[in-house]
This record gives sequence, structure tokens and C-alpha cells, in this order.
Amino acid sequence: MFYLFPLLTVIIWAGNAIVNKMSYSVIDPGAISFYRWFFAMMVLTPFVLPSVWRKRHEIKPHLSKLAFLALLGMVLNQSLGYFAAATTTATNMALIVSLVPLLSMFLSVPLLGQRLLPLAMVGAVLSLAGLVFMLGHGDISTLTSQGIKQGDALLMIAAFVYALYCVLLKRWKMPLNNWQSVYVQGLFAVTMLTPLLLGSERTAITGESLPLIMYAALPASVLAPWCWLKGIEILGADRTAMFMNLMPVLTALIASITLGEQLAVYHYIGGGMVLSGVILAQRKPKPIQTDNMATA
Repeated sequence: MFYLFPLLTVIIWAGNAIVNKMSYSVIDPGAISFYRWFFAMMVLTPFVLPSVWRKRHEIKPHLSKLAFLALLGMVLNQSLGYFAAATTTATNMALIVSLVPLLSMFLSVPLLGQRLLPLAMVGAVLSLAGLVFMLGHGDISTLTSQGIKQGDALLMIAAFVYALYCVLLKRWKMPLNNWQSVYVQGLFAVTMLTPLLLGSERTAITGESLPLIMYAALPASVLAPWCWLKGIEILGADRTAMFMNLMPVLTALIASITLGEQLAVYHYIGGGMVLSGVILAQRKPKPIQTDNMATA
């Protein structure tokens, strides 16, 4: 039953990739980016604000770091995903986002002082080759002649930004629990996203856009993070992180049913290479067993 927590998280996030794609036709990206965190903050406020207010003096010295994290994880990363939906597929979204753990490993070298294992390097090369194969639709010459689609390029930037966000969260130890950190970041995000809302044309919450906004605000921004943190608490970070590799598969399945997206051979080959590379990079060598018995 414990595995249901990360599994439910990945299912929700896979569904959110579909929401990203569907939302572009009914509401501007800047508007849904704002509404997502506005409504999420409304739900979290009664539960989190009292504890944040009690710790306000401890939080104050870290406000600049929390604002920068909000800019990376809640403003740039998610807004880029909404803007990318116009020129890419939900399947591509999930496959490119699956590179985040790999990018985090590389960013951890200069920012956390970690060492890259040989398997990580092999996995990186394999994932990069798979990504190039997929984005070139199975023909690298197509990619070199036509370039990367705007949506895919935006997603690659979003993946890098979110990887940086994850690494900085580890680097900057702050006296907040996870919910307090998310809440303060969310408040900053709403403020930063307000100009995007004001600069958008389609800002009305309609019968078509309301379910998409609510899905992004509640399951994707409140329930999924809670389930993910619960999974880490019970199963550990390493075992929980492996569930992220299921997201492209689940997204492709849901997209084929709801959006009619068809998978081509290059999706299977390139996507398989990307996921295999990420899984390979996440593997850690087993410790060498030693004989502890004393010799006579």
C-alpha cells in the first residue's frame, strides 16, 4: 500500500501534462499559471499560514532564497510548460521532463560537491542520444536542418530550471518544513505571476477552463506534493524517485486516449533510450562485502 503514494503522485502529474496541452486552446498560459497558484494558496492558507506566521522571524532572513526558488520552480518551470503546449505534444512534455533527475545529478557536482559516477556519464550519453533521436523524428538530419520545435526547446529550459530548483533546495537548508516552504514560495509566485495575468488576453475562467485550472491547482499542486513527500518519508528518496520514470509511459497512455496522440516508432526507440539512460544514471554501485571475522 505504501507504493500507492508515489504512484498516485506520478499519475496526477501525468494527467497534468494533458491539462497543459488542453489548456492552451481555452485560456492563455499566463492566466492559468497565475490561477493555479492563486487557488492553491487559498486552499493552503487556513492550514499553513498560522505556522508560517509563528515562524516569521526565522523565515525573514531566507526570503530572498525563497523568492528565487519560487521564480525557478513555480514561475519559470510551470509557465514554460504552458507556453510550450502550443507547439509540442503531451508525450514529449513527459519525456523531456523525465530528464530532470539526470540534470540534477550534473548540477549537484558544482553546487553540492557531489561526484559523478561512471554509470551517470553513460546514462547521460544514452539519454541525450535518445532525446536527439526522438526530437528528430528518427532522423538526425531533420533535427539539424529544421532545428528543435519551440515547444520542445521551452521544455528543455523548463527541465533545466526545475533541476536547478531541486538542487538549490538541497543546498539551502532553511528552518521550514516542506509545506511552509511551498506556501511562502507560492505567495511569491502569485505576486510574480500577476504581470503575466494582466498581460494575457484570455483571462476569463470559463466552463471549459475551470476544471483544468482546478486540476492544476488542487491535485497537481497540493495533493501530489503531499503524496510525494509521504512516499519519501515511508520508502526513502531513492525508491520514491524511481517512480518518476513511469510518468512518460502513463502520459503517453493517457494522451493517446484523451488527445488522440499517436506514438511513432521513434517515440518508442528514443523514449526507451531516454528512460534507460535516466534509470542507469540513478543506479548506485553495491558496496563491496568484506569479511569482518578476525583471523587467528
